[in-house]
Amino acid sequence: MTRLSEARAALPPGSAPDINEDRKMNVQTTLSIRQAERSDAEGLAKLINLAGEGIPNWLWTRACTEGQTPLEVGMERAKRETGGFSYTNALIAEQHGVPMGMVLSYAITEAPTENPDDLPAPIAPFVALEKLSVDTWFINALAVFAKGQNQGIGSKLLAAAENQARTNGFGKMSIQVYAQNTGAVRLYERLGYHRDASEPVRLHPTPPYYTGDVLLLMKSIEGRSA
Repeated sequence: MTRLSEARAALPPGSAPDINEDRKMNVQTTLSIRQAERSDAEGLAKLINLAGEGIPNWLWTRACTEGQTPLEVGMERAKRETGGFSYTNALIAEQHGVPMGMVLSYAITEAPTENPDDLPAPIAPFVALEKLSVDTWFINALAVFAKGQNQGIGSKLLAAAENQARTNGFGKMSIQVYAQNTGAVRLYERLGYHRDASEPVRLHPTPPYYTGDVLLLMKSIEGRSA
């Protein structure tokens, strides 16, 4: 499997409208964001499965060897030094030393060579849209564990990824999301992302069984302060 074998859709952290301000302020003072390490592999695998709403686990199940669990496959991939789903591309949000969420992001400097028609149906539209994302800093996955939801952690992780993009000389962000994941779409649009292109869903084999389209969202960060 290549880096394109991981799901691209993102979970909508912090999308609920009612947030307790005292709780939010406490999170702001205790939350830290750091570079992921190989030892974070289990948490990264669980988080990307949340972000992909079960599709990563579906893919890992197909890749299991005898006696191996899907989670173990995901952990192996997270421990890699290369590829899109690698700990080297991930930032971890922690509260009191406990991982709460992650963002997986990196530069797309050339279009994927894979033909979407030759790939598993669930990821085909994501690969097609990635071909339109050259010269952007790509948010592959964003997820927050349930215990960290509705605290603004997802927004902070996105901001950290945007700072990475600026540091690396990129002026545009890209992210992909199911159109039916309306909470995520609202979050990204509120943070300045706009709809750039779409591809029809070919198969979503796990709950919530999305249909419709996958959206490519873009955001210009040129001239914006960190």
